[in-house]
Order: sequence, then structure tokens, then C-alpha cells
Amino acid sequence: MAFTHHYDSPLGGITMASDGAALIGLWFDGQKFFADTIHGPQEEKDLPVFEETDHWLDIYFSGKEPDFIPPVRFRSTPFREAVWRILLTIPYGQTMTYGQIAKIMAAGTGKKQMSAQAVGGAVGHNPISLIIPCHRVIGANGELTGYAGGIAIKEKLLQSERNKP
Repeated sequence: MAFTHHYDSPLGGITMASDGAALIGLWFDGQKFFADTIHGPQEEKDLPVFEETDHWLDIYFSGKEPDFIPPVRFRSTPFREAVWRILLTIPYGQTMTYGQIAKIMAAGTGKKQMSAQAVGGAVGHNPISLIIPCHRVIGANGELTGYAGGIAIKEKLLQSERNKP
């Protein structure tokens, strides 16, 4: 059983999902791969993890950097999960390229190199948007590329973080 909750953000509706204890998904409504970690029955319910995530989102959308991360649980391949853990290290207001992440992944696995495209696939399937900051990943030339919530939202998120009070 998955539990869901809705949050109204300044950039549109957000739906989140939980297994009852941890966050398993957070998506802008209608984004690519929306709710792809929810399988089987679901129920809208108030849970402590949703209260904590609402608080995180309130802080984030007020233009400040939250100093905590709600409990999250990944439900994917070890490769994707490793990429998502790297995303958690990207500082608020900063960016990292797909190539930089690929180099970190390669070093962590003892390989000479790793495909930036493979990393891009993992970043694109991040099920916990914002909290796992895939919006902070950019192309090698500094271009804003691919964001499941849309490039316009990615641009607004990055601009908001750069204008931190």
C-alpha cells in the first residue's frame, strides 16, 4: 500500500508518496515519470513524513535552504540509487554536470570512465524531485537540459536558489 499527499507550491501542484514511514516519491503534477514508484493500491493519508516534507517544501519555497532531509527510501537499481546519492551532495544554489557525476561514479566503481548518458537516464528517473536535487544537474556547456518537471520549472528553481537571502 502506498500513501499519497498533495502540496500546492508556487510552481504548481506536487504529489508525494510514502510507504508509511519514508518518502518514496515527490513529483510536480503531470511531470514525466509521474508516480512511477507507486504500484498497487494507494490511499491519501496524513502521515508524519508528509508533515515533515510539507515543512521542507515551505522552507524551500520561501527561498531558504532547508537544513534537514525528510526520510526517503529509494526503490530502484543500485546504479540509479548511487547517482541519486551523488545528487544529494550538490550544494544548494550550485550545479554539477552529467559528466562530473559520471566521473564520480567511475571513480567509485574503479572504472576509467562512465557514460554521462547513463547518468542522465538515472537523473531523469529520480522519483523524489527537489529533495533529491536533480534540477541542479546541467549539460556540459552549462545549458539547462532535461528536467522531468520541465525546463521552465528547472530554470525557476535554480534562479530561486541563486537569489538566496
